[in-house]
Amino acid sequence: MTEDPTGPAKSPTELIDARIAELDDWRGATLARMRRLIHEAAPDIVEDWKWRGVPVWSHAGIVCTGETYKTVVKLTFAKGASLDDPAGLFNASLDGNTRRAIDISETATIDEEAFKALIRAAIALNTARGKR
Repeated sequence: MTEDPTGPAKSPTELIDARIAELDDWRGATLARMRRLIHEAAPDIVEDWKWRGVPVWSHAGIVCTGETYKTVVKLTFAKGASLDDPAGLFNASLDGNTRRAIDISETATIDEEAFKALIRAAIALNTARGKR
């Protein structure tokens, strides 16, 4: 639970619900859709709320975060540089040695099956690293 100065503590899931509702535009709809796909790919994924307002999805470590900006919804994969991306979904943060991101603009389309495969691959990577 996270402390909220305006009322009782809210769960990360409730905070993510509130973020989606407060956006009230294409970014909220996009974040909601990507969240749904994350849960379809990994029903037991854990939702968290970190860094003063960033939705985080984890399974044996961070899988990805969901940030919203004026022109994009950014899904950053914590270990994205170690993941195969045959569909070429990663289109941001490509220069680093660790993270990779998918910037989704208002008019962008996402290959849902490829995205779910990326979520599952990130979980497999986290799980494999945890067993070392």
